[in-house]
Amino acid sequence: MTIKNNYFMRKKFLVFGMSCLLMAGSTNTLFASASKAPVNFQSSAEPKDLIGRWDITVDENGKSAPSWLEVKLSGFKTLVGHFVATSGSARPVSEVKFDNGKFRFEIPPQWESGNQNMIIEGELTAAGIQGTMTDCNGKKHSWKGVKAPYLKRTKAPVWGKPIALFNGKDLTGWKASGKNQWVVKNGVLTSPKAGSNLITEQKFNDFKLHVEFKYAKGGNSGIYLRGRYETQIEDSNKDAHPNSVLFGGIYGFLTANEMVTLGPDQWQTYDITLVGRLVTVVANGKTIISNQEIPGITGGALDSNEGEPGPIYLQGDHQPIEFRKIIITPAK
Repeated sequence: MTIKNNYFMRKKFLVFGMSCLLMAGSTNTLFASASKAPVNFQSSAEPKDLIGRWDITVDENGKSAPSWLEVKLSGFKTLVGHFVATSGSARPVSEVKFDNGKFRFEIPPQWESGNQNMIIEGELTAAGIQGTMTDCNGKKHSWKGVKAPYLKRTKAPVWGKPIALFNGKDLTGWKASGKNQWVVKNGVLTSPKAGSNLITEQKFNDFKLHVEFKYAKGGNSGIYLRGRYETQIEDSNKDAHPNSVLFGGIYGFLTANEMVTLGPDQWQTYDITLVGRLVTVVANGKTIISNQEIPGITGGALDSNEGEPGPIYLQGDHQPIEFRKIIITPAK
């Protein structure tokens, strides 16, 4: 090979090599650009965006079931909270793990079957939150949540006329949640055995409610306000320390300031006032909860649509229970 030919060959190799480098650089730039996903809602979300109360709807085998979550900041950086599953009471959440718009926490079984922790995983979206719930048997359900309304009222209610929800004769104005076991005898509305709950056909916003009831030894029932907040009826020990799941409590949330139960086989009364989220409970003539906020739905709620009116419903899926008078005075 001549010196001239050698020169031109080296020049060709140099041009070819530079072309390869340029092509490689362009390809790397292309892949680098492709690997950078556009900024989405999750990546820009911060822990503060999760703080608050959330009304959740769970898809349980094609049926909607209500749930609820509250997330709070503990100290400088730890997220904690409370969670109401589709059954049971509000349970504490020791820590909510949050990373890049996604969150996760676990709670141990309460009334659920199965022996593994319930796992809740979710993410923030433009519309609220969504995710999956793995129950205590390992089955996974999808869910969605929206920010719960404050339900603040700007002025005092003006009360309308009282309405007798129970006419003392039959179940007019009521419907059972399933196969009906409720009967009316001698002016008394009775659930003689565990079965369906009883729900008013009418729905209400703010109201005053007067209820007279009686339970047997070991009795357990409840009155759901707007179909979402249970006022507990239970054969609680008169000398027991008050608890939110005992007589007069708003189940899992609010505790009566004293135990004023008259015991089994006695007619007793609740006078309950609900305005927005603020509830007052007068039991047997004594105020045991005074204008306290109900944070969210209780287990057994009909739905989690807290901004909407709801019915009164009587729990009939536990022990036998009797009711004599049920009178509601709605706000105009």
